[in-house]
Amino acid sequence: DVVSYFDQKAEKGNKEFTAEFEGVKFKFSSKQNLVLFKENPRKYRPQYGGYCAFGVSKEYKFDIDPEAWAVVDDKLYLNLNKKVQARWVPNKDELIVDADAIWTQIVDKPVTEL
Repeated sequence: DVVSYFDQKAEKGNKEFTAEFEGVKFKFSSKQNLVLFKENPRKYRPQYGGYCAFGVSKEYKFDIDPEAWAVVDDKLYLNLNKKVQARWVPNKDELIVDADAIWTQIVDKPVTEL
């Protein structure tokens, strides 16, 4: 449930409460979170297509651990795992700048080409 992160929780979504945005299906833990998402999906969607923020800053698309996350400047960032997150957090400001620039170059590239 991507909305739950903005309440400082990582809650698993329920297939009863789903929405699709930009070709991605999202699940929510409650009807309230589903409604919030539908009102402003761009606010809640994870950055970099849901790939690991640290990985994108290094030109990779890594899967994520839903327990390794941070909301920075009202944006959701996910990481590969807690170990990677521990490396990302102290440098997050500069890594976000790097990842923002790199993402535009790799957004359409398949994982196998990176």
